[in-house]
Amino acid sequence: MIWQILLTIPYGQVMTYREIADIAATKLHKEHMSAQAVGGAVGRNHIEIIVPCHRVVGSNGSLTGYAAGLLIKKKLLQLEKIDVSKFRIPKESEN
Repeated sequence: MIWQILLTIPYGQVMTYREIADIAATKLHKEHMSAQAVGGAVGRNHIEIIVPCHRVVGSNGSLTGYAAGLLIKKKLLQLEKIDVSKFRIPKESEN
């Protein structure tokens, strides 16, 4: 379900973990789904180029959770002409 939602994120756009959780909850007829659960599903993606998990960002503006590293995630977003100046890499994840 989560991967299907990831596939709907258009090139050059991002979606938050919260937005994906809300969409999934609606599709599953649930009142709520946690953004952390979405993060877990996104983190299991081993085909990052086909399922574009680099387009998922934190609702607080942070670039989080990319297996290839957050600097790669930032570069991929820049390749898609996404303004990354509005996002930040959390201090504990900078390496």
